[in-house]
Amino acid sequence: MSKQAFVALVTCFNEDETINYAATRAQVRRQVEAGNNIMCAGTNGDFTALTFEEKVRLTEEVVDEVGGRVRVIVNAGMPATFETLKLAREFDRIGVDGIAVITPFFIACTQDGLVRHFSTVADAVTTPVYLYDIPARTQNHIEPDTARLLAGHGNIAGIKDSGGAKETLEAYLTVARDVEGFEVYSGPDHLVLWSLQNGAAGCISGLGNAMPQVLSGILKAYNAGDNAEAERQQATFTAFRTDLYALGFAPAMVKRALYLQDASVGASRQPALLPNAEQDGRIAEILSRYGLL
Repeated sequence: MSKQAFVALVTCFNEDETINYAATRAQVRRQVEAGNNIMCAGTNGDFTALTFEEKVRLTEEVVDEVGGRVRVIVNAGMPATFETLKLAREFDRIGVDGIAVITPFFIACTQDGLVRHFSTVADAVTTPVYLYDIPARTQNHIEPDTARLLAGHGNIAGIKDSGGAKETLEAYLTVARDVEGFEVYSGPDHLVLWSLQNGAAGCISGLGNAMPQVLSGILKAYNAGDNAEAERQQATFTAFRTDLYALGFAPAMVKRALYLQDASVGASRQPALLPNAEQDGRIAEILSRYGLL
């Protein structure tokens, strides 16, 4: 089966910080035209700053705009199993292709607690559930042995690894090789091609918001067996990542880079990045260097 790229879609905002659904739909169309699938309400989508009702409507808008042309995964993860369940049931009703569940954040969890959390959600919906590991942000890590245990659940279809450590990604890939039907999607943008070459089902990329054609180019070249072209596209993607992420918090840098390309996406609700003329100039220079501005 062909490997697939997902973009962890930004959520677009108006000047008053209400969601700009029309602009978000435009970003969906942009990614679909590039050949990328969609993940919404994730880290790059400001999910921690969205209300319950906003997440539900956002998902409805995205699914409607996609119209079945690509796959849609949405993140339901919250610190409490109770709210995660409520969101997951709403997404199940809407009809997404997958429900990602980020590890609970703020609350320190045992591995047994994580097993109960993910299993409870997976038991409650018919949509396939994907574990979502990003310990630098949540302070909770899904150990490979825990992933292996959860992989045996009939409705847990895989894991998104955003930890950034190749060793952990290798351990999850070992689980995928041993457990039929369990998929690994890599999050780190510099490991897209490496993860594909080592058995990942695909990637879920934040950087693809600003560079959708290059992201899809990696996947298209790999799927076509053109390793030289895949390596070339990955080198461009990695270099852009290195330059942009050197300036600050990665999701904030992606959102600002996209804003400089298209102001309709708006700013972020998060306080991680305030408008700064000097920094905007540096981001614009990077965009220009890669032919993106």
